[in-house]
Amino acid sequence: MSDNAKWYVVHTYSGYENAVKTTIEKFVTNRHLEESIVEIQIPLETVTEINESGVAKEVERKIFPGYVLIKMVMTDDTWHLVRNVRGVTGFVGEASNKPIPLTDEEVLAWGMETHQIEVSFKVGDRVRINDGPLESFTGVVEEMDLEKNQVTVVVSMFGRETPVEMELEQVELESEA
Repeated sequence: MSDNAKWYVVHTYSGYENAVKTTIEKFVTNRHLEESIVEIQIPLETVTEINESGVAKEVERKIFPGYVLIKMVMTDDTWHLVRNVRGVTGFVGEASNKPIPLTDEEVLAWGMETHQIEVSFKVGDRVRINDGPLESFTGVVEEMDLEKNQVTVVVSMFGRETPVEMELEQVELESEA
């Protein structure tokens, strides 16, 4: 069931974020809802503050004060559980009592989940393009950027070597035939 879980944003009274998180975690444990409410986060950033005497101190600060992020399977029961916690004012994007989950892009942009891609090729390997306008072309990997999910492949087109940038998923190691 937890495969259907999506991220939702819950609005709280300012300063109640930790209390809301703790209360929901207790409810989840007591009611055995670990499959329905998978994860609860308060987005934090670490900031270095320097006081008047010049002493640097690292402090965790809430990125979105008044908000808690919850990865959950939305059902009537889970909605009521979260909605009735003291300090919760509602779900963000709620239209007629139906909360709208975050998109995959928003989840990745906020750093709540990372999307790692395992690649079976490296710079210098011969690869085949498996998607896009150059599908079935072959070339040599010239450059890879795993963080940006990009690969540069040198492809021979019209008698010329042409570097082409594409996403990592669009390329696969050419099989030795």
